[in-house]
Amino acid sequence: APQIASPSSWTFTTLDNQNDPTFNQLLGISNAGIIVGYFGSGATGHPNKGYRLVSPYGQTNYRNENFPGSAQTQVVAINNRHDTAGFWVDGNGNNFGFIRWNGVSTSYRNPHTGTGTVNQLLGLNDRGIAVGFYTDGQGTNHGYAVNQATGRFQAIVPPGGGSVIATGINDNNDVTGIVTSGSTTAGFLMKNGAFSEFDFPASTNTTPFGINKSDQIVGAYVDGTGNTHGFLLSNPLRHARWQSIDDPNGVGTTLINGINDNDDLVGFYGNCGQSAPSCHGFLATP
Repeated sequence: APQIASPSSWTFTTLDNQNDPTFNQLLGISNAGIIVGYFGSGATGHPNKGYRLVSPYGQTNYRNENFPGSAQTQVVAINNRHDTAGFWVDGNGNNFGFIRWNGVSTSYRNPHTGTGTVNQLLGLNDRGIAVGFYTDGQGTNHGYAVNQATGRFQAIVPPGGGSVIATGINDNNDVTGIVTSGSTTAGFLMKNGAFSEFDFPASTNTTPFGINKSDQIVGAYVDGTGNTHGFLLSNPLRHARWQSIDDPNGVGTTLINGINDNDDLVGFYGNCGQSAPSCHGFLATP
């Protein structure tokens, strides 16, 4: 049976770019502690604007990073070479994935997208493989990987199908993500081509977002009362060990999006809707 461990102690620090103190999300962290994310809720007049944040994490340590010519940008992933990936939005609301490699930004749209308007890249490893998804014209999500060196796309299709979003990839090319079949949403790990599904015990919804080289997976789950908590899953394939993690300032509204190989975590908490947002980024260090 999966084991729920008692919470380890992390030190939580709220980190908000004061260009929009009402809305920040921290989404990825490298082993060197460089963080990526964005500010702005996406509501009219508050576009998503990407950034990277370097230690010691003061206001002067934010660096704007937006896809050239974009109306909005979310920087979602960073590798240990400090290349980044995410997605950008044009003036018509179309979403495109991007990889910024050696300082050069390239846009990606899976050729199978058809009449769909959404492509997003959500994970990037040191080998230059990014993962994400496109939404087809019928509204179904399809996971994929893309190689920045070759531009080749590869479908990520768990057995049993469903709607798939690939959210994270580590340097062993292990991929985590979300599969939805009917009303059920579960996490998956794809390792050496084999898929395993997992759920936080007794949760109604489990959404993994990040994975490190040890196959530790982070994300969020919804409990029986509808509250959202972050999680850390260690040893997912044998002796699975779960930890529920909440920022003390956001108990029941915490989501963990990124983890590095040092067990540093980044995410966000609060009201992250577009109306009257109070959404705050955090860093948690062991």
